[in-house]
Amino acid sequence: MGIPLEDNAEDILGKARRGLRLPGETSPEKLGLGAAALRASTAKSWYPNDPDPIPGLACFNTPFEDMTVNSYVVFDPQTRQAAAFDTGADCSGMLQLDVKISHIFLTHIHIDHIVDLERLKERTGVPAYVSEREPIAGAETFADGREFQIGGLRIETRRTSGHARGGVSYVVTGLARRLVIVGDAIFAGSMGGGMVSYAEALQTTRDGILSLPDDTVICPGHGPLTTVGEEKLHNPFFAV
Repeated sequence: MGIPLEDNAEDILGKARRGLRLPGETSPEKLGLGAAALRASTAKSWYPNDPDPIPGLACFNTPFEDMTVNSYVVFDPQTRQAAAFDTGADCSGMLQLDVKISHIFLTHIHIDHIVDLERLKERTGVPAYVSEREPIAGAETFADGREFQIGGLRIETRRTSGHARGGVSYVVTGLARRLVIVGDAIFAGSMGGGMVSYAEALQTTRDGILSLPDDTVICPGHGPLTTVGEEKLHNPFFAV
């Protein structure tokens, strides 16, 4: 098994309780959770299938305080033109790749995802981009729906706010598999807490991520890679 799942069943129940403001509730139905998927989480009987290596995708998992956080580099295997997505706690691995990073994209600005932003910008000399809903010093803002081209790759931005005001997911096409880099909008078997709006987090994830084809590989901010199809079946927040 690779990276552990980010959340256990109690974490999932806690996020739903806080989101719905039902602190003592235990019923999956009243919490809007899929009972079968929650039972599998309790029994620790599900883990997403490994999508196998995808040429053009490099994944990094770095420790931050009491957790680990993911960041990614996606690159055109022919031209080696690349984009970095978040920085994690340490961008050293990104800098060691034999690629030409031309863009840095932020899924949101929670500190664990942008710890090493200044160093990555300084070492690459390229701009960082962030949603106009969550501006930050040192990054250029963009509107929802903007698209970017990196070599032969197309990057489409989709609003996935709720966990963070400026939450963005990036749909990448042009590799052997379609990718979506989602930050904390969704994890394998869970999701980020609805810090801004729980209802908004659920809705924008359904609209922006789970509307993609089932074989789309989800690259989350914490935990292992998964797919849209697996999350529709096994994620208690969405498999209802």
